[in-house]
Amino acid sequence: MIIYSYNQVITVEVYFVQTTIRKLGNSKGLIIPASFLASTGITEIVDIELKGQSIVITPVKKNPREGWYDNYQTEKEESAWHGFQPLDSEEDDWSW
Repeated sequence: MIIYSYNQVITVEVYFVQTTIRKLGNSKGLIIPASFLASTGITEIVDIELKGQSIVITPVKKNPREGWYDNYQTEKEESAWHGFQPLDSEEDDWSW
């Protein structure tokens, strides 16, 4: 599939497979082709999300907090409370 935009052409690969929903105990399941799983990085654990009438399956990061600290800037921490003025009513409420 080729998508034309104002100043660029974007090529998107679209794969389509039709499969049958099968009974698995009291639930239902389907077989996902290995080539689909390989191209998405899905191994064992996934997130399943319902969007309208679509089911979206996405891989779960091995470490949920992976990369969350990468963009932390310590120099901004010092000025985080700069100019903060506590309310008069707040000063007497706290005791440590």
